[in-house]
Amino acid sequence: MASITVRNIDEGLKRRLRIRAAEHGRSMEQEARDILKAALDEVAAPLENLGTAIHELFRPFGVERLEIPPREPMRELPQFD
Repeated sequence: MASITVRNIDEGLKRRLRIRAAEHGRSMEQEARDILKAALDEVAAPLENLGTAIHELFRPFGVERLEIPPREPMRELPQFD
């Protein structure tokens, strides 16, 4: 079994960990292990591409397809003489 050392923990955070461990009837070390395990065991949501995310965001508004206007000729470029 591996071990790690975590340095520079804020005193307030350490106090909260100690209190939480006491509430659960275990050591601070066991509480930290359980917190890490719970955080890392969470199933990460699959990443979706940006286009799909935007589509899902606007779906409730009834926007299924946007009409793309036809292209127009480019305007004349300014002349800097």
